[in-house]
Amino acid sequence: MAHLLSVVIPCYNEEKTLESCVTKVLEITSDSLDLELIIINDASSDNSLAIAHQLAQRYPNIKVLNHEVNQGKGAALRTGFKHATGDFVVVQDADLEYDPLEIPSLLKPLIEDKADVVLGSRFLSGGTHRVLYFWHSLGNKFLTLLSNMFTDLNLTDMETCYKVFKREVIQSIDIKENRFGFEPEIVAKVAQRRLRIFEMGISYFGRTYEEGKKIGWRDGFRALYCIFRYNAHKAPVPIQFLIYLFIGATAALVNLLIFMGVYRSGVPVEIAAPVAFVSAAIINYLLSITILFRSKVKWSSGVEIAIYALVVLAVGTFDLYFTKALLGNGFSPQIAKLLATGLGFILNFTGRKYLVFPEKKAGAWKPQGAGNESKPATPQPQEVNQE
Repeated sequence: MAHLLSVVIPCYNEEKTLESCVTKVLEITSDSLDLELIIINDASSDNSLAIAHQLAQRYPNIKVLNHEVNQGKGAALRTGFKHATGDFVVVQDADLEYDPLEIPSLLKPLIEDKADVVLGSRFLSGGTHRVLYFWHSLGNKFLTLLSNMFTDLNLTDMETCYKVFKREVIQSIDIKENRFGFEPEIVAKVAQRRLRIFEMGISYFGRTYEEGKKIGWRDGFRALYCIFRYNAHKAPVPIQFLIYLFIGATAALVNLLIFMGVYRSGVPVEIAAPVAFVSAAIINYLLSITILFRSKVKWSSGVEIAIYALVVLAVGTFDLYFTKALLGNGFSPQIAKLLATGLGFILNFTGRKYLVFPEKKAGAWKPQGAGNESKPATPQPQEVNQE
């Protein structure tokens, strides 16, 4: 029995390569592999949409979807994934930087049920690679390293286009990113589900900006943001602790600056100190839910803030009495306060992680309705014209 592969092809101003891309993808059809090609035209200003229509008229297994407004690669993929009906789903860029003839090799671990996701790595293969931008390559490796630190994976190419999924896996993931932030987002979300992830070497035929390359330095900064946004709340504890060091240091600086400003304006220390402390606690809370933890995971807003306040009060009380105890045992004021602050910092982090913002333990992902072979209906997004 042949497997059906949905090939999702995001397309923005690719009139020069779209037909060649589709032709090469169709070459991998075999007795054991049927294809469904989904071309998403992301409001191209060239003839890409017309070419896609011509291809759809020529080949009945091609579906063309159209965005009226340009939204980005991530949005195009989100649309394509929703319309996929195959057993497996692969991303194929229309610019032919990746060789479609290598897709069957990437599919093998999925067909053999050894993997749930397979990524093609440009840095594992001894195959053909066009020599291009050094700093792009270095940036890719840095982003992959940072992503691995947060996901606890050992990937070599997080930013790769070639990502192959079981259909039920990719359709169960809520994709937020509209542009190239899709790459770190999807890696974060498959890592958190403890899926079986494989990586295989692939060839790479990169193109220059003159030839139509679209990713830029802004996308690199967005990738950094996405690595933090989608990973921090599930990152290994040492990584979370390092992030909290930044949050704690920022809150401490706010505490100092507000205290100095209020105190020097003539306000008594009995008022200036609590005002500065409460302000710092609020900044700490806001940074915690913005950068590190997920708000309202277990508690309602009111309960979460109340527990947060109790943790702050408890750690503040501990700091006071522990400092007094150290002073009573002959420690200098500087050493006593330093030790109390360090231990209080650890207690603050622990209280926030396990009491204020507790995360559920990630279990191995299981498809909904396991054993049911029926395929869900594919919704028709409002922003898409199916043509």
